[in-house]
Amino acid sequence: MGSARAEVAEVTDKRLLRGARTRKTVLERAVDIASLDGLEGVSFGRLATDTGLSKAGIQTLFKTKEALQLAAVDFAREMFVDHVIRPARSAPRGAARLRALLDAWVDYATAPLFEGGCFRAANLAEFDGRSGPVHDALFRDQREWLDVLAGELRHAVDLGEIAPLDVDLAVFQIDAVLCAANTALRLGDDSAVDKVRRTVEGLLAAPPQ
Repeated sequence: MGSARAEVAEVTDKRLLRGARTRKTVLERAVDIASLDGLEGVSFGRLATDTGLSKAGIQTLFKTKEALQLAAVDFAREMFVDHVIRPARSAPRGAARLRALLDAWVDYATAPLFEGGCFRAANLAEFDGRSGPVHDALFRDQREWLDVLAGELRHAVDLGEIAPLDVDLAVFQIDAVLCAANTALRLGDDSAVDKVRRTVEGLLAAPPQ
């Protein structure tokens, strides 16, 4: 009896592992497609063609297109956190960490992490006039990113590292220049990186002595 249970457990573990690998393969392709053509361009049929997996098998994992889109948003968020947010945490809070975040974002956009550049920039405009779970997930992630930037700016002001400023306006300006830089980089304009850094440094002016 014990041997039979062990065999069942082993089979179950192998199926779970295979399912996790399949899910990762599908989502890696899904976020690249979404960064190029938007989340509406993500379909079971296209993913099956691109990955060589069966359409039925992918549908079994994700059930509906909306569930697939939501999984892609979450997967993209995890990748962004791993490549932009987490590496910057080694820098001290305030101006240093804000610079580290922007440096990591530049790497994220110029490499790029996603085939079509910034995942959110490619999808926010597509869903900004809609309602529903995908819209909410995208705008939740955007709000979290802006809150991270705002937190470091406020910390820099509190520490006296930079002159007092309108944090909400500064975050709006940073977000705007990042969106513009993402587009410029996709068009081959490498000078966008310098514009990002100059914009940020302009906001991080030291307080008057």
